[in-house]
Amino acid sequence: MTLPTPLTPEQVYHRCPLDQLDFDTTESLEDLELPYGQERVLRALEFGASMKADGFNLFVLGPSGAGKHELVERFLGKHAERQPVPADWCHVHNFEFPDRPRAIRLAAGEGRQFKKDMNDLSGELRTAIPAAFESEEYQARLQELQEEMTKRQHQGLFEIQEEANANNIAMITTPAGFTFAPMRNGEVIDPEDYKKFSDEEKELIESKVEELQKKLQQNIQQVPRLRKEVRERVHALNEEMVQLTLGGPIGELREKWRHLPAVVDYLDAIREDVVEHAEAFQDTENGPPTGLLGRYKVNLLVDNAQTTGAPVIYEDLPNHQHLAGQIEHRARQGTLYTDFTLIKGGAVHRANGGYLIIDARRILSQPMAWESLKRILFSSEIRIESLERLYGLASTISLQPEPIPVSVKVVLLGDRLLYYLLSHYDPDFLDLFKVEADFEDDLKRDDDSYGLYARMIATMARKLKCRPLGRDAVARLIEQASRLASDQRKLTAHDRVLQDLVSEADHWADQAGTAIIEANHIQQAIDEREFRASRIRDRSREQIARGIVMIATEGETVGQVNGLSVLKLGASMFGQPSRITATARPGRAQVVDIEREAKLGGPIHSKAVMILSRFLASRYAGDGELSLSASLAFEQSYGGVEGDSASVAETCVLLSAISRLPLRQSFAVTGSMNQHGEVQAVGGVNEKIEGFFDVCRESGKVHGQGVILPASNVEHLMLNSDVRKAIADGDFSIYPVTHINQAIELLTGMEAGEPDGNGEFPEASFNQAVANRLFRFAEISKKQDNGEERGDSNGGASRD
Repeated sequence: MTLPTPLTPEQVYHRCPLDQLDFDTTESLEDLELPYGQERVLRALEFGASMKADGFNLFVLGPSGAGKHELVERFLGKHAERQPVPADWCHVHNFEFPDRPRAIRLAAGEGRQFKKDMNDLSGELRTAIPAAFESEEYQARLQELQEEMTKRQHQGLFEIQEEANANNIAMITTPAGFTFAPMRNGEVIDPEDYKKFSDEEKELIESKVEELQKKLQQNIQQVPRLRKEVRERVHALNEEMVQLTLGGPIGELREKWRHLPAVVDYLDAIREDVVEHAEAFQDTENGPPTGLLGRYKVNLLVDNAQTTGAPVIYEDLPNHQHLAGQIEHRARQGTLYTDFTLIKGGAVHRANGGYLIIDARRILSQPMAWESLKRILFSSEIRIESLERLYGLASTISLQPEPIPVSVKVVLLGDRLLYYLLSHYDPDFLDLFKVEADFEDDLKRDDDSYGLYARMIATMARKLKCRPLGRDAVARLIEQASRLASDQRKLTAHDRVLQDLVSEADHWADQAGTAIIEANHIQQAIDEREFRASRIRDRSREQIARGIVMIATEGETVGQVNGLSVLKLGASMFGQPSRITATARPGRAQVVDIEREAKLGGPIHSKAVMILSRFLASRYAGDGELSLSASLAFEQSYGGVEGDSASVAETCVLLSAISRLPLRQSFAVTGSMNQHGEVQAVGGVNEKIEGFFDVCRESGKVHGQGVILPASNVEHLMLNSDVRKAIADGDFSIYPVTHINQAIELLTGMEAGEPDGNGEFPEASFNQAVANRLFRFAEISKKQDNGEERGDSNGGASRD
């Protein structure tokens, strides 16, 4: 098999050609309104935002830092400008059922005017009604009623007194009321003289007194009735005065708001309530009670007076109260109380008729928030209820505001895993969020994209209020974008990382006192960021350099090879070599994965070892049985091992252990392998190569070392300048391979050897050496099996 040619510096790094950037600084570039390369998301947003049917809410999928929120808010903002402004909503007192405040819908901007009108009406009621009760007309009519009652009451007494006088009986006023006594010549008769009267005279006088007392009693009994009648007539007078006073203001408001029947009904209810409580307005010194006038206020829940188009609302704390609203309470004399003016709207109220943007992970972390949102979307109305009532934990009487109809488009932002989990575990999810807007992680890198990406960077710098970037700085940032995408043909779409780099580069440009950001400032930002996160990486390198962690970078050894792994800690990711060893002896077709046996190996790594063992059996055992007992281990590995990127290295080291042929330790190997020996691409190749290079450099032995990697990973290479320089100087090499045989030849310096039609390998080839050893293992195993069979047979005879 032909050995691969080592890669050149140009193959391991795709530079951005400066002639593709037709500007001096980004100051001359126009802003990019919407990021390019996200056509799939933009089409989904356009469809979802325009679709009127129920359930077509959106879920925008993408990794954190991809700029989902900014793109969605910018797109919806432009889309919403063409939409009508939604209605205002307010809550008012319900005079029939005070615990159920009414909801009134008004056109955009009318809510503010309605609230002002009602405040003005309350102020007018506070002064106009007491003034009406102080008017001369009212006082005269009131006095007339009172005089009439007094006259009617006195008239009855006067008639009784006249009758008594006509019968020589005096009606005397006492502290206890009235009493009667016989009289002669206008004087009350002395009791001693009265005794001298005859019995007939006494009987006549007493009979008349009894008759007068009955009439007096009847007259007295008429007093409460007269007073009640007067009260009713006074109340009717009060109502009449209030009606006359309210006729003008309420009549004007009824005419003004006649296009809204709900407002007209509310004004009529206010008139009836004021009339009913007319006496409460008679206190000319203090005015009517504050609580009474408070019933006529307007709680403006949604005010769209200043809104242009449909609202676009982002709720950063999407709990139940912030979404659906809440009923607040105040403390008064140690007791909590509430009324309709303490009803507060939520994000759904503000977004009604428009768009509501929510972070999916945040809403799922808030108690009952997700269920509340689903209930709103299913019912198309908002009910303001406390969590205590929803959970059934509160039995106290509280307000139950009238539900408000809702028409809102909800846009959830989240990662793909969360979307798939919700799709699988929540049966309502796909019924409510039918539009999937999947963000691109990476963007195409070609000649047409350079200018657009530069405009995106220019827009970013202006938004961050950073200096303009020079052409070389943009080129360096584009190259770093390819490194972040781990692909020479792609550019990362992760806005947050790029924004941080631009901000940090602007800081270093400020420190240097330059007017623009240059390429060296971008590089300094990259280097400083790497340095800040490199403590653990440097400690790992130190342990290798001191020999605490054993890694060989020169010489040849049987059953030992340098594998490559990647560690990701927070935002930091770095590669480092790992020593992989193997042992082999005759046995029962078993390759022991020590990592799996120790419960340190993940399922993908275990699968890779199984593929490896099947590859060995297929290639070297033919139609027979593979007589092999082997083991594989990552030495000095104390954590989990996962992935299949070490399967090429594991295959090579196992074949070395079988054949007893040494492998070059100056190479490190990465790559996955299938059952046919074909080498497959893996991830993290840049970090892996740089990690091995750093280990070689720190050991002072960078000469002739290299890395073997899958050929399909070449287009993913964006290596740093130190590695590129070593490649250019011939001190470090990178070999792309497509088959396990190429890796074997590089590691051993021997021909791997292809089997002929009979399955035989060429003499003196590596594979022939492996086949010979496995044949010997088979013979040994066969002899052992025969010996065991004879032993079993002899043992059986003696037992008989």
